[in-house]
Amino acid sequence: MVFKLAIMGKPKAWILTIGNELLIGRIVNTNASWLARKLTFLGFSVERIIVTPDEPAEVAEEIRRALSRDDVKVVITTGGLGPTYDDRTLEAVARAINRPLRLNEQALQWVRQKYESGGMQMTKEREKMAYLPEGAEPIRNPVGTAPGSLVAAGEALIASLPGVPAEMQAMFEELMPRLKQLAPPLEVIDCGFIVVGVPESSLAPYVEEAERKNPGCYVKSHPKGHEIRGPVLEIRVLASARTRDEARELALRALEVVKGGARSLGGEITEEGCQE
Repeated sequence: MVFKLAIMGKPKAWILTIGNELLIGRIVNTNASWLARKLTFLGFSVERIIVTPDEPAEVAEEIRRALSRDDVKVVITTGGLGPTYDDRTLEAVARAINRPLRLNEQALQWVRQKYESGGMQMTKEREKMAYLPEGAEPIRNPVGTAPGSLVAAGEALIASLPGVPAEMQAMFEELMPRLKQLAPPLEVIDCGFIVVGVPESSLAPYVEEAERKNPGCYVKSHPKGHEIRGPVLEIRVLASARTRDEARELALRALEVVKGGARSLGGEITEEGCQE
């Protein structure tokens, strides 16, 4: 029971992806899924993935809502850090935590170096990218031009990253050591297999049993075929434990419950493996 409560008490993370282009369907929101997986494997429980328009009031409202919850330790925003008129994410962060925007000298130096290396001068639009919420640390952008921002708000961290996936991913990797300080001492593993020939509805009781009997596991079936004419299921187990070996053992134990059910129903099991 102690272990189950420890798992349930994981610190929570919220992801805010910002941009009108996401809301109109012009851009697929790959940033959210990439970040969610990274945060999950760090030991956080991702509680919300929210898409907002490029409106500071809307973004600030969601940040304040996240910060109002004591168990939310990380808020990550993506998008809205560039030089255009609608890039106003840091204005929203500053508004949410009641701080002004300040010109950050380190961020300004990074931006200036990027443009001068390309033979371009600073403009007010380029300088705009170096204004961060008061007290924020700039996050170096090794791929693009806009720095990120990391600011503490109570016991939570708000990290603001660019919307360009390559930039966001590179900057998140630089942020990882800071996030690990807030993450619980848990190892996370994701294992699974494919079962052919068993409808999801038939296997459902075994999936439920596997999760019920193995606290610390999230067991899920994902249909890949047709429920009646050609059922194909991917079964995944996400397990958390104090050590990697314990997590693997927990995941495999849960999978065995589902495998037993699948075999009893005449299913063929293939493509077994774990992701760590």
